[in-house]
Amino acid sequence: MLFRVLPGSPVPLGEQIAACVRGAIADGTAVPGERLPSAREVAESLSVNVHTVLRGYQRLRDEGLIELRRGRGAVITAARGAADRARLTEAVHGVIAQARELGFTDGEFLELVRSGLDGAPVTAPPSS
Repeated sequence: MLFRVLPGSPVPLGEQIAACVRGAIADGTAVPGERLPSAREVAESLSVNVHTVLRGYQRLRDEGLIELRRGRGAVITAARGAADRARLTEAVHGVIAQARELGFTDGEFLELVRSGLDGAPVTAPPSS
């Protein structure tokens, strides 16, 4: 798996690392059961602190996209819909970044999302 980060980006490095994995899950290049490189390997290849990589991995764990197993490392979950979840999470992060670039406060953005949800028609999720 290829990890790329932009040190000068306003996006934290740990989040950039998580985004690399999310993208690979979303496009199918990373599949359930696949082991991710160790945090130490990723840190060395990107010249970042190992704790930065671990923050990214922990974020993915919290999102339900990977499991962190002691002694076995990080493994992409076989959870149903993981690729869909990864695509949606990436889209959400993109919208958040765009809102911040446009100068929206978190409160303004949340209100915009709430009003969109309140006015959105209820539909069934697309079938895969």
